[in-house]
Amino acid sequence: MDKYSDQLKLKVVKAYLAGKAGAIALGKRYDVEPSLLRRWAAAYQIHGLSGLKRKYRRYGADFKLTALQHMWDNHLSYRETAAYFDIRKTSALGEWERLYHIGGIEALSPGKRGKSKKMRGTSSIAIKSGNDETRTREQLLEELNYLRMENAYLKKLEALIQASKKSAQSKKHK
Repeated sequence: MDKYSDQLKLKVVKAYLAGKAGAIALGKRYDVEPSLLRRWAAAYQIHGLSGLKRKYRRYGADFKLTALQHMWDNHLSYRETAAYFDIRKTSALGEWERLYHIGGIEALSPGKRGKSKKMRGTSSIAIKSGNDETRTREQLLEELNYLRMENAYLKKLEALIQASKKSAQSKKHK
């Protein structure tokens, strides 16, 4: 059962949109997180009463990519994009974005958890040794892709370590 009834959601959203009180004041009065209240209000403005109803959905890779592309093209926040596409879990967009940057559209397919198939098999690629002439073009390209990914990861890690050290040193000198 939903923690908040549809009637309560509608009452609070209408009060918020009418400007009777801010999200923080209404949140305290009705025991609702202000961010949740703002999300309800945005969903209500775009989708009406159906935006307040609780829904459980699984989204396909095409839908996820469309939502991400819309977010990037229009420079929207996760919350704005979630309201526009009626996505209940705002944090899902961050997860989809991370997955897309790691594994492309294949990583966005429903039901995939953890590493994508493409990434699962890569750990053994660098270990493979042998004659390059006997390996197929696909195997060589797969290894090349893995090595490029590994190199980018290590560069990013090194940059983060250097930034952390620099930050620590600047805090010491203050």
